Amino acid sequence: MSLVTTKEMFEKSMKEHYAIGAFNINNMEFIQAITEAANEAKSPVILQVSSSAIKYAGIKYLTKMVEAAVEETDIPIALHLDHGPDFETCKMCIDNGFTSVMIDASKYDFEENVRITKEVVDYAHSHGVVVEAELGTLAGVEDEVNVADDDAKYTNPEQAKEFVERTGCDSLAIAIGTSHGAYKFKGDAKLRFDILAKVKELIPNTPIVLHGASSVIPRLVDMCNENGGDIPGAKGCPNEMLKKAGEEGVSKINVDTDLRLAMTAQVRRVFKEEPSVFDPRKYLGAARKEIKETVADKINNVFCSAGKA
Repeated sequence: MSLVTTKEMFEKSMKEHYAIGAFNINNMEFIQAITEAANEAKSPVILQVSSSAIKYAGIKYLTKMVEAAVEETDIPIALHLDHGPDFETCKMCIDNGFTSVMIDASKYDFEENVRITKEVVDYAHSHGVVVEAELGTLAGVEDEVNVADDDAKYTNPEQAKEFVERTGCDSLAIAIGTSHGAYKFKGDAKLRFDILAKVKELIPNTPIVLHGASSVIPRLVDMCNENGGDIPGAKGCPNEMLKKAGEEGVSKINVDTDLRLAMTAQVRRVFKEEPSVFDPRKYLGAARKEIKETVADKINNVFCSAGKA
């Protein structure tokens, strides 16, 4: 099986009311862990790459490793650019074999967001690639994405309808209260499901995306802190909220922080418990196993995409 776009994945998810996990990748261990978990669960999966991940690992290395994962599995896999900052970055990814790109022009005013998004859509569609766009902004900082200093700016449903009609984007990331990074909520977690419902009412055939949706798994936070870490008070989106989002119309849920925590927690644990270890395979192997278990739990128990390949 070759790389696929998200078109058929999302059509099926909207009909059957589940979400597909979009997991950020940075190196080989991430790619192996995610695709092995998805393959065992017979789930479609989206591997997504940020512009900073491209700077770190190189676009050729990332695409070739993903191609290897495609050969090793028998599930639909899409390769997606996460938070593309400009047309040039989106074009680079399209030209290098990505099957999906996100143009994030949400920091601009509405008209400029429309203009930039339409430019990317026109180029992507001429190359058989689908486009995710964003309307509304999320709070938080993660992977060089810093879109709002304090509170989220919720997506306006009526604007969302106009935006999709004018840009022709294939999916839309909306802001309903999630946040980037490990510190998503100051108080109790709350998502604006009323906004989601209105958006789905106005654009029922457009797949909806949820960013900043890691659970910030308490066990992994504790493991990090118990082994020398310093990330107190981290709080994410409860799994029950994410599951509800999938059931009520979200087709794609992004996960990055939880995978970083999984890797870091195990690396810290190995370093503390086995200080004589200096073989990277020892600690990276433990990290890969933890990432795989984290992804498997998301697929089977939160997104409910197991068996949907």
